[in-house]
This record gives sequence, C-alpha cells and structure tokens, in this order.
Amino acid sequence: MRNAGIAVIWLAAAVAGGQDQPVYKSKEEELPQRVAPQPVPFSHKVHAEAGSACKDCHTTAATKERAGLPQADRCMLCHRTVKADSPAVQELAKYQREGKRIAWVRVYRVPEFVFFSHANHGKAGEACETCHGPVATRDEVAKEVSTTMTSCMNCHAAREVSNDCHFCHSLGY
Repeated sequence: MRNAGIAVIWLAAAVAGGQDQPVYKSKEEELPQRVAPQPVPFSHKVHAEAGSACKDCHTTAATKERAGLPQADRCMLCHRTVKADSPAVQELAKYQREGKRIAWVRVYRVPEFVFFSHANHGKAGEACETCHGPVATRDEVAKEVSTTMTSCMNCHAAREVSNDCHFCHSLGY
C-alpha cells in the first residue's frame, strides 16, 4: 500500500567493520535549506570567533529538550558595551526596552509528534555540530543536516542506540 504523504523506509544490510549494521533509506532531503532572514542580523561565526559557546546563548541545551533561542536580555548582557552603537545591537536594545520577544526564524525543526531532547544528546556526548552542522563557521545559518526519521535512525544505528519507536515517539501507552 502506498501513501504519498509518507516516506517508505526499508532496511538493507550493510557490512561495517565485520558487523552487520542496519542502513535505513528514504527519499533524500534537499540540503542546504535556506530560511527567511532573521529579524535581527546575527552571525554565529563572529560570535564563535569572539569566544562564545553554543550554550552561552542557547542556555537550556544542556538541561532541557529544547535548546532555547536567546532573547534581547541575554544578548544585551554582552552588547551593553560590545558594539553598542551598531544598528543591529541598537535593534536588540529596542527589543529589550519595549519588552518584546525576538521572533527568530527556526532553522531546525522536528515534527511535534517526535520527542527530541538536546539534553539527552549532549549527555550522550554528541556535539552540537552532529545535528546542526558547522554553525560556528556560518554568518547565515541554513539547514545543512537532515532531520528526517531516516537520518536520525541511521545515526542511532551507527552509535548502537535504540531505534525502538517509543524512543522518539509517544505511542499512547
């Protein structure tokens, strides 16, 4: 039976290092995927070169499911004095003064029915780059790493982590 909205996944045996390792296949995701411009220009590259770590801005990445997107209060901790006269930082200051949230454009997203925990992946020793690509080298971020079920299952298989359905999906029991 075929359903146009559902990708068909099949299992093929692949030999890696003398062990059978599953390889899951489906339609390839077209990458990179650009997103709409951010409401405030932001360069991950500039911030990384200045010594900022991912968790400096994405403060809940180590402790929660979602990494969190920084708001003006967080940005202004540094930018109160660093490049305070630049137009982008002045825009951040305006967001802060007016108490408005920055509507950052999300680059990576999994469906609502998928459970994904940044904290669990970090505890397992995965670097941010595993799922997000070389963000620290980018002035503008585009989706460079696939977040399809197939790519996640292959990553789990390669690391010998469970691919049981309930591991990532709430099955109602």
